[in-house]
Amino acid sequence: MGLLLHDYQTTVKSRAMLAGIGVHSGKTVTVHFLPADADTGIVFHLSNGGQPREFRALVAEVGATDLCTMLGDPAGEHIGTVEHLMATVFGLGIDNLIIEIDGSEVPILDGSATAFVEAIDQAGIETLAVKRRYIRIVKPVRVEAGASWAEFRPYDGTRFEVEIDFESPAIGRQQFASDINPDIFRRDIARARTFGFMKDVERLWAAGYALGSSLENSLVIGDDNRVINVGGLRYPNEFARHKTLDAMGDLALAGARFIGCFRSYRGGHRMNASALRRLLSDHTAFEIVETRRRERGRVAEMIAISRPVYAPWVI
Repeated sequence: MGLLLHDYQTTVKSRAMLAGIGVHSGKTVTVHFLPADADTGIVFHLSNGGQPREFRALVAEVGATDLCTMLGDPAGEHIGTVEHLMATVFGLGIDNLIIEIDGSEVPILDGSATAFVEAIDQAGIETLAVKRRYIRIVKPVRVEAGASWAEFRPYDGTRFEVEIDFESPAIGRQQFASDINPDIFRRDIARARTFGFMKDVERLWAAGYALGSSLENSLVIGDDNRVINVGGLRYPNEFARHKTLDAMGDLALAGARFIGCFRSYRGGHRMNASALRRLLSDHTAFEIVETRRRERGRVAEMIAISRPVYAPWVI
């Protein structure tokens, strides 16, 4: 059996824009999405009063993974909280995109990826005339930290299996497992919101975090271990689905889409980045493939291609 994968690279058809506040900074930020040529990848252009700065959306650019995934220097120029936007890029199959941003943090919006999906839908998706390259996992790669672990395994598709385990009875132990395609992402993952505990708010505020957090953009668990948001949960296992959303955004920083299964238990941004770095640093664990020429409607047959030394997935 071959894989039902998209043969060619994509970008957006036209420009789109959205604005909101950063969940940690509390400041208003505007983001523009622009079409990009094949082999551009995902590139952020930061212009917040100084000289414009470019950040490529690659794990090699990750400067911090505390509470969010950050590109650049935490003590200098950076772009934080990129994970929900990058999950949308991954989930909808966007290979090339210029993202202009006028602040140091991607807006949190409603805490999910819904508004990013709507912005991409507004812009439309265009197929380009250059083949898409995939990272195909050929042997297991695993990282561990205490009771937490994450791993990549060979799989005939792209799949996530994410399990979480919290002491709070509002969350407990739950999981989400699914193959990934744009329809599944829209229906089952994109609407899952970020979450936190009321008991942690004062500590985070004192440390300069969560200054823009509210019930409008976060699921909040109160001191009585209940979700205090009006309307409750969007999915029974919304917490595990949001952790899957985060993992998709973090693994979108590979520089190419992957064919394989990503599994994690009690993971997070740091664990996701660690697993991705471990994978990309072991050149025996993956190969770069693209589809053969095929008739319309037939499943794809993948062939290995040479891996240029300058490729972004080689670290």
